[in-house]
Amino acid sequence: MRTPVQAGGSPETRIETVGDPLEGQFDTIARLLYETSGIALNESKRQLVHSRLTRRIRQLGGGTLRDYVAFVQTPKGREELTEMVDLLTTNKTSFFRESVHFDFLRGLLESRPSGSPRMTIWSAGCSSGEEPYSIAMVLAEHGARGSPGRILATDLSERVLERARRGIYGEDQVAEVPGPLRDRYLAAGVESGTCKVDPALRRMVRFGRLNLMGSWPMKGPFDVIFCRNVMIYFDPPTRERLVNRMAGLLAPGGHLFVGHSESLSSLSHPLQYVQPATYRR
Repeated sequence: MRTPVQAGGSPETRIETVGDPLEGQFDTIARLLYETSGIALNESKRQLVHSRLTRRIRQLGGGTLRDYVAFVQTPKGREELTEMVDLLTTNKTSFFRESVHFDFLRGLLESRPSGSPRMTIWSAGCSSGEEPYSIAMVLAEHGARGSPGRILATDLSERVLERARRGIYGEDQVAEVPGPLRDRYLAAGVESGTCKVDPALRRMVRFGRLNLMGSWPMKGPFDVIFCRNVMIYFDPPTRERLVNRMAGLLAPGGHLFVGHSESLSSLSHPLQYVQPATYRR
């Protein structure tokens, strides 16, 4: 589908050629990404930006990168700006990634008194769903003792959220799921070599698009927030603001999990260090 751009003085001018060098556009692209999503784009990402955006321009019918960047800054280009941010956001995840957090979650569930309310969990930056479905498996395994909990899963990218809602993964993607859990919660997909998440497990997760830099409609409180390997893309002031906003949504005694490559030690926040990548309100 071709997209009209504001170029050459005419709003109907269309993108015509591809392959223009990125030079001269990187700073504008970096600014737009930061203002829209809080992601700080460094110089090492020049090649990634060029390859992903020129591929997108080709999908739209061709044109110059300069015209594309000009278009996403116009009112007509707002939807395409969202698409651009989506394309430049890396979505790397896996089932039971950084498994120590899931072990810790099991411990929290075991320590909850009988008759406690359902545990509420937010998976922020859930990508294509592997993290919230891993959480759901842990909760479901504890479910024999009562109502296990509910999960909110959000991401900036509608593209990966669509994949998450489908709950269909390749066999290589589910390799890290322990055998007993795979047998209980994953079924063979329609296509050969795929698996589909059990419908009951999928119903435990509510997916929604959320820009962490924007307004948050949910009020909390959450018992646990997973925000892992998200803040590596933010500068320190943005990380500090985000951590404090999340702390405000945690229930007293609630926990925040961050990625093991992320540290909050240099930030001002009200959370207490528990163990690497784990903090408590």
